[in-house]
Amino acid sequence: MSEAHEALVLTTQAGAVRTITLNRPKALNSFTTQMHKALAVAFDEAAADSGVRCLVLTGAGRAFCAGQDLADPAVAPNATPNGAPTDVGNVIELHYKPLALRIRSMPVPVIAAVNGVAAGAGASVALGCDMVIAARSASFIQAFAKIGLVPDCGGTWLLPRLVGRANALGLAMTGDKLPAEAAQAMGLIWKCVDDASFADEVATTAARLAAMPVKGLAATRAAIDAAMQMDYAEALGNEGRWQSTLSASHDYLEGVAAFMAKRPAVFRDR
Repeated sequence: MSEAHEALVLTTQAGAVRTITLNRPKALNSFTTQMHKALAVAFDEAAADSGVRCLVLTGAGRAFCAGQDLADPAVAPNATPNGAPTDVGNVIELHYKPLALRIRSMPVPVIAAVNGVAAGAGASVALGCDMVIAARSASFIQAFAKIGLVPDCGGTWLLPRLVGRANALGLAMTGDKLPAEAAQAMGLIWKCVDDASFADEVATTAARLAAMPVKGLAATRAAIDAAMQMDYAEALGNEGRWQSTLSASHDYLEGVAAFMAKRPAVFRDR
């Protein structure tokens, strides 16, 4: 079946875990305008479905995502003599910025299951998720320098906060391949696991998060992200505001009751 007749994004459900799979394996799951549109729908559907309590984003085949497909008309350079240059910034505003913000606004935890290379915007998308679990054979490449661009889809914000300015500049300026094991050692990702145990590790972690108080987990993401822009006193105040909201929820009451009764908690807020 040709790509034109295949779904560019696949969705599956196992219990309360929804998996979204980028599905252009022959092109290493590189982004096109049409795939962006399909991915936006998949994220919105997951956000609206109360049966989803954890989201996993991964890629089909041997790659997670190789970034932007440079053959896509939206970014292909204009070779016409004296023609207007292609404005790649428009693609950022139309697709990559909304995607990055959608991931950060999801009401449930989001795991990037990096099964292979994550390059360019593909790396940024993975790093923008709440947790990155990578197969040992996977790698991360800041490919932008190789075509004269800057890291996008949140890359300039994420990299220095994850690994510091020196490492961020080294990765972004060289465009060198960073193996998953080195990425974990550097603090770029949460976990690197052997390929043989990769699928089980992702499934186990996703199921564990889905059983937790996901409203509180989403609030934890929001509080940590906000604290990066605050001084200490402001962050303390923001924590208090979140606690005021969350302590009125079912999950707080259930969690405390379960703790006192020494029984498993059954969380349901979202």
